Amino acid sequence: MLEQLRSIVQEVNAARDLQSALDIIVGRVRKTLGTQVCSIFLFDKDINSHVLMASEGLRQESIGHVSLEVGEGLVGLVAKHAEPINLQDASLHPSFHYLQETGEEEFHAFLGVPIIHHRAVLGVLVVQHEEKRRFDEAEEAFLVTLSAQLAAVIAHAEATGAIEGVSPSGHKTSDTAFAGVSGSSGVAIGKVVVVFPHADLSQIPDRPAADIDQEIKYFKTALDAVRHDIGELHGKLAGRVAEEERQLFDAYLHMLDDSALGNEVVERIRQGHWAQGALAWVANEHVRRFESMNDDYLSERAVDIKELCSRVLFYLQDRGKVETVYNDDTILVSEELTAAMLAEVPKDKLKGLVSVKGSGNSHVAILARTMGIPTVMGVLDLPFSQLDGREVIVDGYKGEVISNPSDELRERYLSTIKEQDELIAGLENLKDEVCQTADEHRVHLWVNTGLMSDVMHSIDQGAEGIGLFRTEVPFLLAERFPSEQEQTAIYREQLQAFAPKVVTMRTLDIGGDKALSYFPIDEANPFLGWRGIRVTLDHPEIFMAQVRAMLRASIGLENLQIMLPMISNIYEVSSALQLIKRAHRELLQEGLDVRFPPIGVMIELPAAVYQTRALARLVDFVSVGSNDLTQYLLAVDRNNPRVAHLYSAFHPAVLNALYQVVSQAQEEGKPVSICGEMAGDPGAAVLLVAMGFDVLSMNAMTLLKVKSVIRSISLDAAQDLLDQVMQMDDAQTIRSAVDLALYNAGVDRLLRSSRTN
Repeated sequence: MLEQLRSIVQEVNAARDLQSALDIIVGRVRKTLGTQVCSIFLFDKDINSHVLMASEGLRQESIGHVSLEVGEGLVGLVAKHAEPINLQDASLHPSFHYLQETGEEEFHAFLGVPIIHHRAVLGVLVVQHEEKRRFDEAEEAFLVTLSAQLAAVIAHAEATGAIEGVSPSGHKTSDTAFAGVSGSSGVAIGKVVVVFPHADLSQIPDRPAADIDQEIKYFKTALDAVRHDIGELHGKLAGRVAEEERQLFDAYLHMLDDSALGNEVVERIRQGHWAQGALAWVANEHVRRFESMNDDYLSERAVDIKELCSRVLFYLQDRGKVETVYNDDTILVSEELTAAMLAEVPKDKLKGLVSVKGSGNSHVAILARTMGIPTVMGVLDLPFSQLDGREVIVDGYKGEVISNPSDELRERYLSTIKEQDELIAGLENLKDEVCQTADEHRVHLWVNTGLMSDVMHSIDQGAEGIGLFRTEVPFLLAERFPSEQEQTAIYREQLQAFAPKVVTMRTLDIGGDKALSYFPIDEANPFLGWRGIRVTLDHPEIFMAQVRAMLRASIGLENLQIMLPMISNIYEVSSALQLIKRAHRELLQEGLDVRFPPIGVMIELPAAVYQTRALARLVDFVSVGSNDLTQYLLAVDRNNPRVAHLYSAFHPAVLNALYQVVSQAQEEGKPVSICGEMAGDPGAAVLLVAMGFDVLSMNAMTLLKVKSVIRSISLDAAQDLLDQVMQMDDAQTIRSAVDLALYNAGVDRLLRSSRTN
């Protein structure tokens, strides 16, 4: 049955639309299991019913017209309990509901399995038979396995229809919400611009042609260029490979003929589609068709088509460059957003961001929060290539993207945007106010930065220091390791701009989800691999150049602190300290008047939590990296949207670890700070102040919100709240308790302004 399972999945993947996919499923399953009926009911939330969408064996005229309300009949029971029901005689079950229109009265045996995608029941797959018998374990297992594999395909097909404003059963629909996770809070309404990597057929969006004749010209020019390339390859291989192998290139040339792929693309362009989109559509149709074929030789030809059309697309993008037009209300959408994509959009035009991949704690999301742009990440079911030019709502509070918004919903979100703007404007007068609790307990608010633009904005927001300068940012933007002189200039600019306030520079932290193109680290499990201090200790030449540059840059300013990332043991700290001392001696020997700076460690691994006291004895300060610490404590990859709901800084284990770090650092008389997204959450900040953190370091956009909350609550009240939540054993309960405390303090308007899950 495994081979049949693969075959059905392949064929369904090649289907053009939802109805075609469903028809393939019921036909193939009925034949494979030898049953008399196979049907699919899909849940249509617009009519709150399960609709018969496809069937082999029931009356065809009932398809699309017969439905069962939620919880009605055996189908409703399968959906309600989200588990299979296998009956020898369905008519004897108390939940049996006879559907006269379908002609199902003659069928007794019933097996229904739920179709589940991301915990939601999309529908029910049913097989029926005249004979009174239970379907055997193998048949039930086959159906369960098949429904699990096809759920994503069905969800994607449904989503594509929803973009067009059509529900699964064909009803007109609006306010279609696609769930992701919040990357940056706020709301934005605007028109989508889909961005995509070069020469990737799978990500080309559908756009109208501005000039059909020009698009055809671009395509034919690209086609001629590929024909020329293939002809040259054919000639170069003469005498080097067998003639039958060279004939593959002849086959490529035939595919490009005006009577084959080339003609299909031109015809689609004539229908009004731009050349890149027309090529991608034709290529993907052929690829799906070939991949679904049972013949191994023919199915492998899909690779040839991909290769050939990717070559054409490369030339098409090179010769027929399309200038991306960014609207004044641009919502940037991509399968996987990058910092470079964000940089292409004029700052005043970028209103929102949506990424199919990534999570609320990925680095692009952190950058979005720094920029104050509403962002939704990990929208896995979003058919993003169909969105170009459409108006959508980005709800960064709920983590949703809404297409086809109704006038009523649009007005509601416009009110929310107005409320946001008023709130931000109202916080402006706090810039120069001291950050202290209502009973005058002093708290220092610092910022996390990575670029010079971050620094200028941070100063404008009243930041008292830099708790984390991400020195890897200049490395990520370069095409090679920056020289010591280049690094000195970058660091000097940062230190000078913030002087005399303290600037904490973290040594190079690469690996994990931060890769250098010129220094690739290929690992099966990069987050548990070669990253942070592990890389730089293995490459002391990189570490020494960076530390020397930091020390040079600090001459005469004396506001530098150095922080060591990804520390897991004492040896790493002592080794790094030896290298820093050596760098300091070298500069003194060069006649430079360099002061030895305070050195600190980042507590972001569970091992470091349990060694905080020993680590604190070796250094001048301790700083918690809350993002990674939460990730490692909960074993949740923060870039994986499938487990994003498990990532919570309010998890009792996280709070206990933080409390332990503060206590141990204080016992050694060392100041302790926290840098990460948790520090920028107004509710979490109250708990952190109560624990005894001396410094909270966050992105500049959240600084005034946090200051407003801290000034509105007393230290006694914060400590009472901490005592309460430390007795709780559930993250959501803790979050609710914190929200209630802010509500009682009269700052509930900020509850929605920032969220740490």
